[in-house]
Amino acid sequence: MRADANRILTLLPQTQCTRCGYQGCRPYAEAIAAGRAAINRCPPGGAATIDRLATLLDVDPLPLDTTCGTEAPATVAFIDETKCIGCARCLPPCPVDAIVGAQRQTHTVINDLCTGCERCIAPCPADCISIVPRAVLNTLSPEPTAASNRNRFDSHQTRRLRYETERRRLLDERKQRISRPGS
Repeated sequence: MRADANRILTLLPQTQCTRCGYQGCRPYAEAIAAGRAAINRCPPGGAATIDRLATLLDVDPLPLDTTCGTEAPATVAFIDETKCIGCARCLPPCPVDAIVGAQRQTHTVINDLCTGCERCIAPCPADCISIVPRAVLNTLSPEPTAASNRNRFDSHQTRRLRYETERRRLLDERKQRISRPGS
């Protein structure tokens, strides 16, 4: 039995890490629903998610596909604020807006919101971001729920789309002004 993508999506951890090979949890859920992806490609969800997907889809569980990563305890990003140069390159890739800061200001991670997706690491030119187990935090922070992750991701995507639409509108206005002689 094939389930619809929305039912599959509710079983995924919503870390939006892309380790499954898809650009987020929704595209992965859609691929599973369409029969284009196996149920065992989500390291953050691990065996528990694979078992829930297998039950929903009435298929046998599979071992985690280790080409996507390995199952591990919950993690969070950590920014060494003594090395942070305030470039703000870590802000856009964070799918749940768990990093705060501004251009030329030190950035920090809101642990209660961080999914440990690792998407902030690659764009950091100062190499000041690392991923640490949630359990080693000085102040133990609860892992965010899948529902809150999904809500924050949806808000992040809406804001980015609104920003991009406004940017295109302003560029179009500028092009029109430049192309009209005597303006």
